[in-house]
Amino acid sequence: MSEDKSVETQAPANNQSPIKYFISGGFGGICTVIVGHPFDTIKVRLQTNSTYSGMMDCASKTIQKEGVRGLYKGMSAPIAGVAPIFAISFFGFGVGKKLLQQDDKPLDNTRLFMAGAFSGIFTTTVMAPGERIKCLLQVQQGSGGEQKYKGMIDCAKQLYKEGGIRSIYKGSLATLLRDMPASGMYFLTYEFIKKKVAETVPEGEKLTPTREFLGTIFAGGMAGVANWSVGMPQDVLKSRLQTAPEGMYTGMGDVFRQLMKNEGPMALYKGFAPVMARAVPANAACFIGLELCMRFLNNVAPNL
Repeated sequence: MSEDKSVETQAPANNQSPIKYFISGGFGGICTVIVGHPFDTIKVRLQTNSTYSGMMDCASKTIQKEGVRGLYKGMSAPIAGVAPIFAISFFGFGVGKKLLQQDDKPLDNTRLFMAGAFSGIFTTTVMAPGERIKCLLQVQQGSGGEQKYKGMIDCAKQLYKEGGIRSIYKGSLATLLRDMPASGMYFLTYEFIKKKVAETVPEGEKLTPTREFLGTIFAGGMAGVANWSVGMPQDVLKSRLQTAPEGMYTGMGDVFRQLMKNEGPMALYKGFAPVMARAVPANAACFIGLELCMRFLNNVAPNL
């Protein structure tokens, strides 16, 4: 297996300009939200509402009461922030790789994980407010009670009025503690699988478009599974903290203590089924969107 072939078949965006990274990452992120948001709605409702018996029960009751549109409640917040989030995430990974690069040698798995974790620092500032608003809108709609927030903008205005910028950024530390290790596993898994796919090609040949496409689907899907396998417990704590009434918890540690006392360790994996069901198609869509958009930009604007 030649080194050139391995490099050639890894994520094609690695050597592209920041502008192309931003555009392609944003497009990949939009693909992720469209495919994955219904699963995310079910996940948040399972994590914060004990009246559902499981994933299918939550989905059927949501559709029965609210229609299919109910599965897309709160999507305006992640859609609004998805372009900068994914652009910054992929850009942060590229910066992390550059900082850890030694003598032009390929990064080992440890450094790939560290570069991915570095990208999690980049994204938290943008992601935390959107996550807070998204969770509040999802839980509000699922509760069946009075609708406090009319939408994303109204929710943001009310949060700011009630507690200022700190209220909007509530749960930021929990988001960071979720995203650093989860992003590390995300990028490591994608790069590792893409490399292994490339190594299946006989010496002197190139990957066929079909095999490369299927490799992207598989690598992207498994990257999503790895991401959530690591980040799920922190995500449960974050959702509880961000949707709780003011004063209910003193912080993430307090959420953890009360959760362990009242519900036990398995509560840290509430919503695991819809997360895993979402992970493969949503993240496969992300990397397909990213690579297709990058190739389009390379054809129509090679000097961008």
